[in-house]
Amino acid sequence: MALSRRGFPLQWVMVTVIVGITLLLSAILITRAYIDQRDLLLEAAESSSEHLAGRLDSANLSLLAPVQNSIQLLVHDTLLEASSLDQRLERLPLLLQVLQSNPVTSAIYAGYPDGGFVLLRELKAERVRRLLQAPEQAMWLVQSIDHTEGDTAERVWLFYDSEMALVEKREVSGYSFDPTLRPWYKQAQGQSEPILTTPYLFFTTREVGITMSRQSASGGVVGIDASVEEISRQLAALKPEGAHRLVVVDPTGTVVAWPDLDAMLIHQGDEVRLANLGELGVPALEKLRAVSKLDGRMVRFNEGEEQWFGLRQPLLALQGASLELLMAVPASELLAGIRDRRQAYVYWALSITLLALFIGAAMAYRLTRPLDRLSSWVRELARFDFSRPGIKPSGVREVNQLNEVLGGMANAIRHFQAISHTLAREQQLERMLPGVAEHLKASIEAEESSIYLLDPETSTLTLASGRKEESTRLPRRVKGDSNNSKMLGAQLEKALPDGQGHWLVTPLKGREIEPAGFMVLRITDTDPKAQQALANFVDELSGSAATAIETRQLIEAQKRLLDAIVHLLADAIDAKSPHTSGHCERVPELAQMMVDEACKSSDGEFERFQMSEEQRYEFHLAAWLHDCGKITTPEYVLDKSVKLDALYNRIHEVRTRFEVLWRDAEIRYLKGLLAQESEPVLHERLLKEQASLQADFERVARLNLGAESVTDEDLAAVHRIAQRTWERNFDKRLGLAEIELERMPPEGDLPVTEPLLSDRPEHLVSWNGRRPPVEADNPDNIWGFDMELPEHQQNLGEIYNLTQRYGTLTPEERFSINNHIVQTIRMLTSLPLPRHLRRMPEIAGNHHERVDGQGYPRRLPAGELSVPERIMALADVFEALTAADRPYKKAKTLSESLRILAFMARDGHLDRAVFKLFLESEVYLEYARRYLPEEQIDTVDRRQLWLLAKGEG
Repeated sequence: MALSRRGFPLQWVMVTVIVGITLLLSAILITRAYIDQRDLLLEAAESSSEHLAGRLDSANLSLLAPVQNSIQLLVHDTLLEASSLDQRLERLPLLLQVLQSNPVTSAIYAGYPDGGFVLLRELKAERVRRLLQAPEQAMWLVQSIDHTEGDTAERVWLFYDSEMALVEKREVSGYSFDPTLRPWYKQAQGQSEPILTTPYLFFTTREVGITMSRQSASGGVVGIDASVEEISRQLAALKPEGAHRLVVVDPTGTVVAWPDLDAMLIHQGDEVRLANLGELGVPALEKLRAVSKLDGRMVRFNEGEEQWFGLRQPLLALQGASLELLMAVPASELLAGIRDRRQAYVYWALSITLLALFIGAAMAYRLTRPLDRLSSWVRELARFDFSRPGIKPSGVREVNQLNEVLGGMANAIRHFQAISHTLAREQQLERMLPGVAEHLKASIEAEESSIYLLDPETSTLTLASGRKEESTRLPRRVKGDSNNSKMLGAQLEKALPDGQGHWLVTPLKGREIEPAGFMVLRITDTDPKAQQALANFVDELSGSAATAIETRQLIEAQKRLLDAIVHLLADAIDAKSPHTSGHCERVPELAQMMVDEACKSSDGEFERFQMSEEQRYEFHLAAWLHDCGKITTPEYVLDKSVKLDALYNRIHEVRTRFEVLWRDAEIRYLKGLLAQESEPVLHERLLKEQASLQADFERVARLNLGAESVTDEDLAAVHRIAQRTWERNFDKRLGLAEIELERMPPEGDLPVTEPLLSDRPEHLVSWNGRRPPVEADNPDNIWGFDMELPEHQQNLGEIYNLTQRYGTLTPEERFSINNHIVQTIRMLTSLPLPRHLRRMPEIAGNHHERVDGQGYPRRLPAGELSVPERIMALADVFEALTAADRPYKKAKTLSESLRILAFMARDGHLDRAVFKLFLESEVYLEYARRYLPEEQIDTVDRRQLWLLAKGEG
């Protein structure tokens, strides 16, 4: 739809108004500021000068106050009563302490009415040291005039080092100094308080300074000198920046303090005096003193072609010395601030105008932009894009209200999408239900949200979701009287705790008659219409939730059924042979323990090894089904403990034949007696033949056990024994099953002479078209098997079995046992396994592979064997070695079993890294404590075993 463009844009209207107001306000402010600044400037200058005078007074007072305190103390000291130099030198430490404690002082002294005098001076200034010709080590000078001997005065200077040790005593007879004639002495006469002289020239050092003095009760006067330089330094420090001229003068116009000390001292020959105001070279100060009053008020005057401002300010801190502070500044400098500020105001006005323009545009943008964004957001919502959270808060209330309404709607839709996503994809109920409850709570802004699941067998509702704090308030279980949804809902609502708000209890109805559970919400909205609308919404949502719950429950039930079938099959395999009882149960336990350790390990091959929950379940099933193919292995082969065993131990048949030959020997003996042959000869022959039969049968019986390897001598003996014959008088085809008759050759005339031991044609059982596709070149071999296939399925030949060099199994029987892993792979690959269980046949079927590629059934190299498959191989071997329920072998101890594993790891049978993990994690010990009797658990040297595995032991 085309938008109307009539009228002015709101943004530019707002900008124009703001800029106009800003310009008007700026003009008013600049005019008023100019007037105010002009008035305030003089007031500020006056205030500044008054403040400056006060600071100068305070600074002078801070310098002179310690001196005054010292004077007050010294006036009562015995120094002023001392009549001789020696007595006065006794007080030298006190004078030294006073000088050191008052850095502003340069000398301390006492004058006596008789003209006597004593002074202590610190020799700091190099000019003073040169003037007094002080020794190099001298740091202090005592000047003394002593009138103790008649009218003659002793005038001496005593030089001391820093430790107050006398360096030089110098008589200065030409030192014509009379203290009673000095200003400090005269002015102190008759005064009860310390007096401060005006600046004057010091007699000895020719410095300009002031003296504070006071007369004692004895008539003597104590004085302390302070150089005028200190006052000038104060003035220089307090002087404002710029062209301000500051000077301190006395009532006669003599300069007391001036920032430039050299300019205030006038040298006239050997004399030095203070300059007067006109000698400073600043006519404006002289003019100021002439035209102004001593009231601190600012005056304007002209000096030459330049206009000046100035004032005279009295100083109060110099005690009786009526000093005054003069301050003058050129008008061009004083008014420069106004001109600069006036120019700055113009710049500020322009800047504010530009800022107002910017602010106006920004405000207009901020006010109109939310509306544009709301419009854009609504268009996105119309296109089913609910990802945006909304717009930022605006200064317009209506915009914010609209934003909140749209945001609430989008938030509810987002959470509803999240609920749909959780119901569709989350596999575990314990994670799905809390997620649904939380998203539902957030979407409708409920106070609490929980889900109860129904056990239809017991009519019990169990809390299956809810946050921890909610779970502690809500009942964990509610026992119902039936599975009726209305009755259960009423009982559940009654069991819920009372509190603020209203409980909304909605049944989760899916495809089943009974509800899957109940959704419980606590809401605070008391509007009946809002509650009913919310109830309708939750009721619609509950159907999807119920269907998802029923689906998950069905999946979990199927999973439990699958686990039960797997365990049933494993138990059936274990029950099939007592010799392997528990093997299919213990191997998964051991393998799972090793997988847990591999996932926790951060070393070597296992650093990045991890298994997801689905992979662990796949491994769990594979471990339980790793020997499922044994269900096809004949029991007599699995349990074959002697060589002649074939469903039963055929040693009994062989012994019967020996019994027949024994009887035949006795019959021949008795027939010989009847024929009246020599009885001794016949008896000796009988005994010899019976002894031979006993020896031959014992050898056959021993070989039948297969407990030791067969020697060449044993082989020759078996063939020799087999050449013995016996006579059969009965048809051996009688009473045979049809399948046996197929292998039996035609019978000849009876009786038949047969060898005592034989390999007959009927002993050979052919494959009869059931030849397993295990050979690499077999076109039917789609599994990649690479095994040698015996020519016959079975060979029951007596000589053949007895002459097997090792163990009790023939190659055919060995293949029959090994064939169980072929059958395991074929059985598992024939199942319609889901994607997350596709590797189960490999994990279950590769536990007889070797890392050197010589295992079976595929001869896989190490690179094609995963970590779970290598773990399965070790777990299968270790369980077989330590199993105590095999009657055909003795259970090995823990150390013996681990030693065999070490050799197998060394020889490439087992993975060395898995064996190392097995040792270091001590999984073997945990397994042994759980499944092995105590007598099998012995001490294990892990270090030695690892060395054996590496081929270093």
